[in-house]
Formats: sequence, C-alpha cells, structure tokens
Amino acid sequence: MTTALVILAAAEKSKTAFYVVGGAFAVWALVVSALGITQPSFPSGKGGRAGVIAISAVLMAGAMATAVATAG
Repeated sequence: MTTALVILAAAEKSKTAFYVVGGAFAVWALVVSALGITQPSFPSGKGGRAGVIAISAVLMAGAMATAVATAG
C-alpha cells in the first residue's frame, strides 16, 4: 500500500507555480483596491489605467495558465 502512495506522490505535478502567481495576483488585487479606496483619482491618466489593466491581465493569464498546467 505504501508503494502505491509513493507512486501517486511522484506522479502528482507541483502546484508551486500556481501558488506563486495566484498569490501575486491576490496581493495585486489588494494593493489596487487599497489605492482605489484611499485615492479617488487612482489611477491617474490614460497611462496609469493602461498599466493597471496590463498588469492585471498578465497576472490573470498567468494564474489561469499555471492552474491548467498544474491540474491533474
């Protein structure tokens, strides 16, 4: 029975990448929400909005990709 558990543990993919990217996405969400609450003009200008959207999109895509890659 322990041999089967060892084989199953060895076959399981590491989810570390998902935890790192998902954690970064969660921290980013907290930072953006805190800035949005405390600074009514956040993000200022078109460049600021584009930057926030770009970073959010990259982190979202990264979380999705690592979730799919480590599933199973």
